[in-house]
Amino acid sequence: MLRQRLYTSQYSFFDKLKSIDYFLVFLILILAAISFMVMYSIDGGKIAYYTKNHFIRFSVFFVLFLFLSFVRIRFWFISSYIFYLIILAMLVMVFYFGVTASGSQRWINLYFINIQPSELMKIAIIICFARYYHRMQSADLQNFKNIFLPLVLLTIPCIFVVAQPDLGTAILIAISGIFVMWIAGLNIKYFVYTGIMLLVSTPFIISLLKPYQKLRILTFFNPERDPLGAGYQIIQSKIAIGSGGFFGKGFLKGTQSYLEFLPEKHTDFIFTLYAEEFGFIGCLFLLLIYILLIYRIVRIGFLSRSFFAKLYCFGFSAAIFAYIFVNMSMVLGIVPIVGSPLPILSYGGSSMLTIMIGFAIVMSCKIYNTDQIS
Repeated sequence: MLRQRLYTSQYSFFDKLKSIDYFLVFLILILAAISFMVMYSIDGGKIAYYTKNHFIRFSVFFVLFLFLSFVRIRFWFISSYIFYLIILAMLVMVFYFGVTASGSQRWINLYFINIQPSELMKIAIIICFARYYHRMQSADLQNFKNIFLPLVLLTIPCIFVVAQPDLGTAILIAISGIFVMWIAGLNIKYFVYTGIMLLVSTPFIISLLKPYQKLRILTFFNPERDPLGAGYQIIQSKIAIGSGGFFGKGFLKGTQSYLEFLPEKHTDFIFTLYAEEFGFIGCLFLLLIYILLIYRIVRIGFLSRSFFAKLYCFGFSAAIFAYIFVNMSMVLGIVPIVGSPLPILSYGGSSMLTIMIGFAIVMSCKIYNTDQIS
């Protein structure tokens, strides 16, 4: 009976409630609970600044997530280009009205929150490309116009983000867009050609990097060259993760982070604090939650009837994987340090807002998975 109603345009409120992926919601809440514990540890075992702000932000954005989940998937399809253009306009506004912090001009002050448009572009590029490739036939994908135009749509925001400067976020935006292009059916040879071009142009790209970005690359290869300067953070991160051992030091007992040896432990390096306190077993548990989260998103994509919903879910799951991989690889010293927050766990309003909007669109794909978008 429910299936028959869902194949029509009539969705009662109870039909929508029954169609929610409650296991996905459960996984999100588990990650939120872990993040609250870590923030509580950062605040020294007190409900203080980071714990309060993180809890308030998640609570507000979780309500927003629930609300947007009931927005019909057709709305996201229709408004995808508009959403992209709005975020692109906000990226331009950053250069004129942006808030500067830590030497970078990345935020727009909306009085109640500082928004980082580059974070929202991670979602905007996925939904824009999902719309672009929705009706396209496989043969048309290989046309020059259908390769060139998406690359322009991808390159423009990346240039603005790099200029802020925020190379890490620009790379993640590019990865998200390229993955959607690949899923849509673009021939693999174009990615090979692009990789060769990037490899050949590496010296030129390096010459365009800012001094601190070059220093990060040099530090990546040899952190010990400046153990009290550029290499300090990654060295302390490795020490903290290694000292956690198999079972961890225990909740609120992480010495490296608790004694302030580790900078930025509430944002990009939050995994370091978690690994020190909960050890290898705790890290496996966290990875399991993330794997299940990605699996549920991919599953929702497979169950969706519209190609737009499929492309979005597959693209968003790939983006989540990229965020997790880059963040954890960064704190382990496998890749150079870039600005890449860990989904839901890391402190930050813009990253939390982006992820929750992304999950809301996924849930919309689930609730309205029988909708055909023509």
